[in-house]
Amino acid sequence: MPSHRSLRMAEAIREVVSSAILFEVADPRVSSVTVINVELSRDLRNATILVSIMGSPADQDRSMAGLKHASGFIQSRVAARLQTRFTPAIFFKRDESVKKSIEISRLIDTAIASDRKPESDELETETDAESDAEPESDEPESESDSRPSLS
Repeated sequence: MPSHRSLRMAEAIREVVSSAILFEVADPRVSSVTVINVELSRDLRNATILVSIMGSPADQDRSMAGLKHASGFIQSRVAARLQTRFTPAIFFKRDESVKKSIEISRLIDTAIASDRKPESDELETETDAESDAEPESDEPESESDSRPSLS
């Protein structure tokens, strides 16, 4: 389990990297990038930045190349913010969890839609069967009908 210090440091790095990517990195290749999480090594020397990149696979590859190219600049921003003896080396890694969750959500929506369609067909069949059957009376049976005959 990560220490309180490493969790605080990871959150600070995430904020600085997000801000730097959004406002300071001028590389046009870096677009549609969201910083998801930061994983620090136990010795706090390496930081793996998990990013989600929207777009085609080619766009994602271009954005990753742009991030790798800007990693030195981003690391200098992290160093200015953290003011620690050592600044973690920055590495970027694509996080596929957002993409997977979108795909799972789409599959669930498709399954729900396909389940709803047969229900409407079944409902039509049930209403047809009810209309063919004799209608039931809501009136209670008379008392004379319910008593056994004494004859």
